[in-house]
Amino acid sequence: MDVLRRNNVKVSGLGSRPMVFAHGFGCDYNAWSAMAPEFERDHRVVLFDHVGAGGSDLSAYDSGKYSTFDGYVDDTIEVLRALGLKDVVFVGHSAAATIGMLAAIKAPDLVDSLVMVSPSPSFIDDGDYKGGFSREDIEGLIEVLDSNFLGWSRSMAPAIMGNAERPELGETLAGSFCRTDPDIAREFARVVFLADHRADVPRCRTRSLVLQTQADMIAPVEVGHYMHRHLPRSELVLMQASGHCPHMSAPEETTAAIRSFLAK
Repeated sequence: MDVLRRNNVKVSGLGSRPMVFAHGFGCDYNAWSAMAPEFERDHRVVLFDHVGAGGSDLSAYDSGKYSTFDGYVDDTIEVLRALGLKDVVFVGHSAAATIGMLAAIKAPDLVDSLVMVSPSPSFIDDGDYKGGFSREDIEGLIEVLDSNFLGWSRSMAPAIMGNAERPELGETLAGSFCRTDPDIAREFARVVFLADHRADVPRCRTRSLVLQTQADMIAPVEVGHYMHRHLPRSELVLMQASGHCPHMSAPEETTAAIRSFLAK
């Protein structure tokens, strides 16, 4: 299979250092439209869609392969190798931050630096760990997704985005959810919200930046601190931005934080 067609890969930019942007649940590579062009003058910018999202090849989707993050990790590694990339700066949002971390563990020769935007290794509270949700919350969320994905998308997108004073941001995210294949999205939701990759965090030796926003209903600030404490080579930036999608709501601040990290 042509993996570049499968994942709807787009390459741009004038620089030689590769920078790969990966979107989170319910989005596609257009989520990076306010940020990715800012890096084109000094990076080789790569955008792609996870199978099931955006312009990806829906016929490539297999419920068995994508029943865990492993299928998405393998896809990511295949895309990087198909492009002949090395020493990649991998920028992943939410679920894709976990995908990037697992890819860096599995293929450390490919990923030089990780930028983890609003990451979470587990969304479920467990003892002292505060993931943001009880297991009952997550089971209820998945039940709603199963029964009415589009309705959930329209109602939850503004809350996930935050920034209530800018309703157009929530509308943009809701539109992205609605472009996602609902059957695949429901299965991906189980992968994202039921996974627990806390044990993998200390295994990631890649230099990492954790970008944590204020008032994130999906990944609370405690998760950002957890990631920073357990990633061996990490830097934590507590942003002024709020909500779960600072690359969309605060692209200038997000871009500045990444540039500062890469310059060190």
